[in-house]
Amino acid sequence: MKKPILVIACLFCCAPLLAQIKTKAKPKPAARLAAVDGKGIYEKYCLTCHQGDGGGVPNMNPPLIKTSYVLGYKTRLIKVVLNGFSENVNIDGESYSNVMPSHDFLKDQEIAAVLTYVRKNFTNKAGPITMAQVKAVRATNKKKI
Repeated sequence: MKKPILVIACLFCCAPLLAQIKTKAKPKPAARLAAVDGKGIYEKYCLTCHQGDGGGVPNMNPPLIKTSYVLGYKTRLIKVVLNGFSENVNIDGESYSNVMPSHDFLKDQEIAAVLTYVRKNFTNKAGPITMAQVKAVRATNKKKI
């Protein structure tokens, strides 16, 4: 008879303590998807030519700081990543002549992330580019041959 009373007493005393123990909540399915790191993609594929500060290299690689290409039409910017450049390009009155290779091997989500990173950094204050926008441009994109 003493054992059941002792067990019940322990439950009343220990239950509030057990309730205070915090356990890690399991992540929701959407939270399990790793966020694509636009900065990491920039550092891996873009930094060498466009530099750490986005300033580019005069007459070779255009800057990413407040240029019409970065802040302007999203479709044009997405196409630059998908198709690259193989000819001289004039951006905001300056000429750039280095070849930019196509980065069409990047996934839509990666392109959206890196372009959003560029549009929100280097003193830029432009809106994001979404994966859906990249997907739509890729679907209708025609490379110059």
